[in-house]
Amino acid sequence: MAESAPLPRTVQQQVIALVDDDRNILTTVSIGLQAEGFATRVYSDGAAALKALLENPPDLAVCDIKMPRMDGLELLQKLRETSALPVILLTSKDEETDEALGLAMGADDYIAKPFSQRLLVARIRAILRRAELVRDEAEARGEVQPAADLIVRGRLEMDPTRHRVAWAGQPVSLTVTEFMILEALAIRPGVIKSRNQLMDAAYSDDVFVDDRTIDSHIKRLRRKFRSADREFSAIETLYGAGYSFTDG
Repeated sequence: MAESAPLPRTVQQQVIALVDDDRNILTTVSIGLQAEGFATRVYSDGAAALKALLENPPDLAVCDIKMPRMDGLELLQKLRETSALPVILLTSKDEETDEALGLAMGADDYIAKPFSQRLLVARIRAILRRAELVRDEAEARGEVQPAADLIVRGRLEMDPTRHRVAWAGQPVSLTVTEFMILEALAIRPGVIKSRNQLMDAAYSDDVFVDDRTIDSHIKRLRRKFRSADREFSAIETLYGAGYSFTDG
């Protein structure tokens, strides 16, 4: 069952959902995030959390992997069927396989337990900043994002301000990380981007991931676009070099 934060939500306040069967962690992290200016919703059950995350999405979810009934990986898998909500997974230090699998399934980041509150807050803010940077800059200038700032490459349309993507007019739901990778490729069609360059575009400096994680994200991108167009082939693999986007 969800517990609302005691602080009133303001225009600037962002909502973080916490999903963990450990009530001590939920309480401690919730209090810490509220002290940093976030509103929080807490869930001790993955199944209940899934329903709430889909019906009333927060700005970001932090989910433990090891939970009874529905674990964090299953929750992430079901969430990714219809939602691009940013997700950070909490893992044990010896669960490297879960970390890799979680990133491949669409998690935006992971943090190993035990973790510091400062690190969690930094990771949350980095992900939210990636998702909202363009929009925040436009709002700070008091400007409405003009249509010219849309990225249009053949059948691909990307709206960085609203975090929307369409292929041949059909919407494609991407995670924050997937969006950043696709944007890095689409900005310069035909130019080969190495895995390291794509990691730099998608992750903050304090996040370390294996370069094979990029391969997993590319596979997910292709699969999502092929659900809109079975013949999708705009993301090309240049073996030993990286990836490029060709106008669709």
